[in-house]
Amino acid sequence: MFVDAILGGLSIGSVLLISALGLAIVFGLMGVINMAHGELMMLGAYTTFVVQNLFKGFGDGVFELYIFAALVASFAVTALVGLGLERGVVRYLYGRPLETLLATWGISLMLQQLVRSVNGVLAIGLVLFSALCFGGLWVLSKRPNWQRIRVPAIATLLPVSAGVAIAAGAIAANVGKLTMTKPWFGAQNVAVTAPGWLRGGMAIDNFQLPFTRLFIIGLTIACMAGLYWFLNRSTWGLRIRAVTQNRAMSSCLGIPTERVDALTFALGSGLAGLAGCGISLLGAVGPNTGQNYIVDTFMVVVVGGVGKLVGSVVAALMIGTANFLIGSGTFAVLFQSVPPLQEFFSFFATSSMAKVMVFSAIIVFLQVRPGGLFPQKGRSVDA
Repeated sequence: MFVDAILGGLSIGSVLLISALGLAIVFGLMGVINMAHGELMMLGAYTTFVVQNLFKGFGDGVFELYIFAALVASFAVTALVGLGLERGVVRYLYGRPLETLLATWGISLMLQQLVRSVNGVLAIGLVLFSALCFGGLWVLSKRPNWQRIRVPAIATLLPVSAGVAIAAGAIAANVGKLTMTKPWFGAQNVAVTAPGWLRGGMAIDNFQLPFTRLFIIGLTIACMAGLYWFLNRSTWGLRIRAVTQNRAMSSCLGIPTERVDALTFALGSGLAGLAGCGISLLGAVGPNTGQNYIVDTFMVVVVGGVGKLVGSVVAALMIGTANFLIGSGTFAVLFQSVPPLQEFFSFFATSSMAKVMVFSAIIVFLQVRPGGLFPQKGRSVDA
């Protein structure tokens, strides 16, 4: 029973780890508290749902491969959303953690409502507004007198773009009627069907480890390997590490720090999309899907050590295993011979109470080691 619980805990830990990878980049390396990280995971899950429905029309043989296209699409969609979020909001709030937290929390609420309400009319309006407003600003920014005309350009483009988008949406609503105004997803959860080769599980004695969990573990390992290679072997990865350690010196050496910020945030957002794609295989997807993981994800990053990917791996496996061992009642069975301990662990033998106990233990742990399992070291940290 204990071995079965350990295997179950490791599978849960892998889910936490894949959801924490993107946050470890954005929060750990950039110091940005992105409360919309869970909603980026949710967008990745909904992207998987859309790709699944598109592949259903190609027959069963092609449908079995949809998950690979969904991984690429989830990463691309959430990376683009993250890039827009960084360019439009976050870059103006660097060094101001409280404002960043509030802004990204507001964006998370907007993304939740967007998923509930989005339809053809709203989609047309958003695309037109973004193309006219941001496209116009990008074109005007190439002019040599951009700094002088920046404020009047924004004041003109915003209302004009909004007016054109609203007019186009009204025309589409009148032409399409019910088709264009019907919500695409709604407030209810939607189901993602795993390919046939991911159904069932691997039998280990009397325990069955689902193939979906094994797939998520493999996806997590692949993401970790790819992230390690990118940060340590690629040119842009080295630039990210340089800017993280000393932004002023990196700028003096010619590294485009603004592009590095945008790339880092887009990378972290894309990893959140991959996490959403993997998580969508475990259950129904809804507007609140990301909220189920955001707190645990932050705990993984903080306990592991800010900016330490190895720490995130250890913390995710520890937290996931502890949650499963306590919530499944395994500890209550193991301590049958010690009645006080059995009663104690029996009281916490539910998923919600197990989280209470684990979070309490984390609070105590952080009082002893506020820097986490693998704290940052060096003169830059002391400064």
